[in-house]
Amino acid sequence: MNTNISIDGTEKMSGSADWLGLAGQVCVVSGAGSGIGAAMAQGLAAVGARVALLDRDVAAARRVAAQLTGKGAVALAVECDIADEAAVADAAKTVRAELGACDVLMNNAGMLRAASLETVTVAQWNEVLAVNLTGYLLCSREFGRDMLERQRGSIVHVASIAALHPQTQSGAYSASKAGVLLMSRQMAAEWGPRGVRSNAVCPGMIRTALSASFYAEPGFEARRAAVTASRRVGEPEDIANPAIFLASGRSSYLNGAEIVVDGGLDCMLMDMVPRPGFND
Repeated sequence: MNTNISIDGTEKMSGSADWLGLAGQVCVVSGAGSGIGAAMAQGLAAVGARVALLDRDVAAARRVAAQLTGKGAVALAVECDIADEAAVADAAKTVRAELGACDVLMNNAGMLRAASLETVTVAQWNEVLAVNLTGYLLCSREFGRDMLERQRGSIVHVASIAALHPQTQSGAYSASKAGVLLMSRQMAAEWGPRGVRSNAVCPGMIRTALSASFYAEPGFEARRAAVTASRRVGEPEDIANPAIFLASGRSSYLNGAEIVVDGGLDCMLMDMVPRPGFND
């Protein structure tokens, strides 16, 4: 008989192989129609979670949900613009009615508007902040209400290595992701005593639909891989796996944490500094 861990970190006895303790849990993923969000939904479904897939592109979310239900999972696609407070409230009502109260929230939906700080328009700046930061707050408050009422739950925010290092020519992107990290810590401090954990993952270079055109350029992937210690570009599953661990009770003493998932890019700085006789 296996000892399993529930979402609140307490042990339970079961004959199942549910090591993460997420079977039957209602898990909400924003931006689940593609990329990292789709990988999160697939990973959660694989461990028996009941998954709600939120996306502005509801057709994309439905395609992913159909793949999951075709494999016997419980999955629900919900149209939602996370920057719209009313839309988030409506999505939460739908999830509660169809799947039940939320146990896990994966804040993942995001966007980028390329521009320098000198040229970015206020509209572009506000658009990125509305999705990447305010949208995370709206989802956390709406779905977190279920968790706070029951005094248990887990929220995982997808930030970026751009939250730790300025990403030039990207307008509000770095500022928005840095805001996610501090909001996550504040949420941990405010909600941790009430049984709800808040953690973040900071992806490095990940191959997604948004970056697919980059990798089509000859030699581009090899150049990117060369600046990581792992010598490869990440896949969506590389972010989904640690995020799902953070969501589970197996990480019950992780709260306000930030996990950098970049293949070792952050430790390669000195190798990027020209040193005759030392650099490969």
